[in-house]
Amino acid sequence: MYDLIVIGSGAAGIMAAIRATQNANKVLLLEQQNKIAPKLKATGGGRCNLTNTLSNDEFISHFGKQGRFMSNALKIFDHNKLTSFMNSIGVATHAPDGFRIFPTTHSSQTIIDGLLTHMNKIGVELNCAQKVIDIKKDDIFEIKTQDNVYTSKNVLIASGAKGYENLGASGDGYRFASQLGHKVTSLYPAMMPLFVKDTWVQNCRADTVAKVQVSVDIKKYKKLNATGDLIFTKNGIRGPVVLDFAREITPLFDKYDEIPISMNLIKGKNEDELINFLKEQASLNPTLSVLEHLEKILASSIVKELAKIVDIDCEVTYKNLKGIKKAQFIKILCNTPLTVCGHDGFRLAMITRGGVSLKQIDSNTMQSKLVSGLYFAGEVVDIDGPCGGYNLQWAFSSGNLAGMLQK
Repeated sequence: MYDLIVIGSGAAGIMAAIRATQNANKVLLLEQQNKIAPKLKATGGGRCNLTNTLSNDEFISHFGKQGRFMSNALKIFDHNKLTSFMNSIGVATHAPDGFRIFPTTHSSQTIIDGLLTHMNKIGVELNCAQKVIDIKKDDIFEIKTQDNVYTSKNVLIASGAKGYENLGASGDGYRFASQLGHKVTSLYPAMMPLFVKDTWVQNCRADTVAKVQVSVDIKKYKKLNATGDLIFTKNGIRGPVVLDFAREITPLFDKYDEIPISMNLIKGKNEDELINFLKEQASLNPTLSVLEHLEKILASSIVKELAKIVDIDCEVTYKNLKGIKKAQFIKILCNTPLTVCGHDGFRLAMITRGGVSLKQIDSNTMQSKLVSGLYFAGEVVDIDGPCGGYNLQWAFSSGNLAGMLQK
């Protein structure tokens, strides 16, 4: 008989197991893979952006209306507490850009090794290669795996979501939650590349475009936007801004076969500002071509492709750029249209939008409002945030709160 069985050894599950054990509980951590934290290992390309330096209020604001649910978990275990904890288990951290916090080694394995060593030290019982098949509750919980049946007073579902299927994500946590009476919202892949139908992007793969502003070009959804670095691919777009923006796009495919978007590729300049920029550059260097002027703010490959779309010669001087074609060229530079036509689904999704309904979870404890002794933490609940350490901080904070086993 355990005081707590944790299903899933991601950041949330590990943190909960540690907190509960430190509070003198007998804890079992079950992981279906052969090693702990497979998704944590892959986070941030293996560099593991743990969290960031924002205040709690600023941090919460990046999660939209669901963010308020996080208040208590963050109050108890914010980025300062997380980095202090990491330091206490031998994982030094730093924020090289003043915002994103990484282990100083820039290796997720450092974090995994530190967590595993600490769990062994304090006596967390860990069983890997144990896939949970079923959860039942009478007076106590009965957890069945392919090899064993375990019993416990409390259970934490911290099995993650559906993203990164190649790392074992199955969405089993949603099934268990549903079986135990919980509502699971619609689920969508998020934080991933997007496919576009515009073929010209394949000629622009050499450069990262900084500070791109992206928005949905549908009247009803104009407010959906993001800003960040963008990279063109053979058949679409990727980069930090796309990873953040994908969570807004994927639900729209329920209504539309294609999603038109608009991009500002020239660091937010509007049409008047771009015209003034070109006039100023032309006055300083009147013999240079429009292409040569624009190369100062945008890669030449992109300039040339956009010029082709409006059928204009960008290698003439600004003085010789005239009429309707000039206006069309200025417009497409400031508002470049693309049509998103698909994505890779959960196969390459780093996170999942949606999850166990927050209305059925007590934000003060992470305990179910429906089933006593049942807890949730991490990505399995209906909370997801942008790139930049947001989702990992939530995982650690919610896991810490759940592991306190407050009634």
